Amino acid sequence: MRPEDYQPRLSAASHVWRLALMLLISAVAWGSRVGYQWEQARWWFVADLTIGLLTYVAVWFRRSHPVAVATFGNLATVMSASAAGPATLAMVSLSTRRRWPEIIPQVVLALVCGVVAEEFFNVPDVAEPWILRYGIMLTVIATMVAWGMYIGSRRELLASWRARAILAESERDAEMRRARSVERAQIAREMHDVLAHRISTVSMHAGALAFREDLGRDEIRATAQTIHETSRLALTELREVLGVLREGPGDADPESPQAVPADLDALIEDNRRNGMRVEYLCTADLSALSPAVFRTLYRCLQEALTNARKHAPAATVTVRIKGDESTGVDLLVDNPLPLRAETVTPPPSGLGLVGVAERVALSGGRHSAVHTDDRHFVLHVWLPWHP
Repeated sequence: MRPEDYQPRLSAASHVWRLALMLLISAVAWGSRVGYQWEQARWWFVADLTIGLLTYVAVWFRRSHPVAVATFGNLATVMSASAAGPATLAMVSLSTRRRWPEIIPQVVLALVCGVVAEEFFNVPDVAEPWILRYGIMLTVIATMVAWGMYIGSRRELLASWRARAILAESERDAEMRRARSVERAQIAREMHDVLAHRISTVSMHAGALAFREDLGRDEIRATAQTIHETSRLALTELREVLGVLREGPGDADPESPQAVPADLDALIEDNRRNGMRVEYLCTADLSALSPAVFRTLYRCLQEALTNARKHAPAATVTVRIKGDESTGVDLLVDNPLPLRAETVTPPPSGLGLVGVAERVALSGGRHSAVHTDDRHFVLHVWLPWHP
């Protein structure tokens, strides 16, 4: 991460307290010289103040030109004690970048300028031991560098935390969008699985009413009753599926229990009652099957029977289920294709087999849907016993 990436923007309050601190440092450093300069060397007083003011102007460009401003500040302190405040800020600001190739030359320059200032631009009546003077100088320079590096480290840490928070929020938003997309696809599949089965039954019986002129009054009444009951079931199941889309309290009732092996037998019998001819044989113990896998198996069989009802309503459908825990479960649905075109063409779909493929893939299984040479449509699904 570059230093420019984690340098914060300074507020008005930050500028004010930095200016106040610079003035304080300049006042302390210049306080021991200003009297002598005014009385004994007025030119020095003017030069000190002029250079100090220039340094105060230059220090506002310390972020765009850190090395140049720090260099100017160090050189200014040779003759100007009033430049100590902005020179200190420039040195600390340079150290926040934590780049030793920039810091080390400035430290050496600060030491050289400090020695020159003490030897050639010091007040004559100020006589302090050289160990004390240079010891204080080294301590001040080391403190400026250490304080600047601490500030830079803290800024970088805060910037990294901020970047991680932004990244986490973006990842969370992306995950939410992905979850919503997956949920919409799941609801779409669920609606198709639930409604296609019922609506195809309604379509078959309504077609019989429209094209069969030899039906008696009782047969018409029974067919109409079947259409009525199937439509009511479709509406009920649609309401259950759409209930998960509502967010208000009480809008969505708890989800109904998932399909169980008895529901598979009920599905076969329901299709037989609706006029389909189904040969069904199951040799697998479906009660021991994983609930998630059984639900996929149930939906695949439901879709296969729905397709057979739509495209070959008069054909005999053969359903075979076998398997165990070691080999997985096999579903085979076979129905002959109609010999002639249907009078009423079912609405185009194709989404049912797509849903079957997605469900089987999510369960880790395999499937195939082919037209054989002897004009049969065969759907074969294999699912692992455990997902």
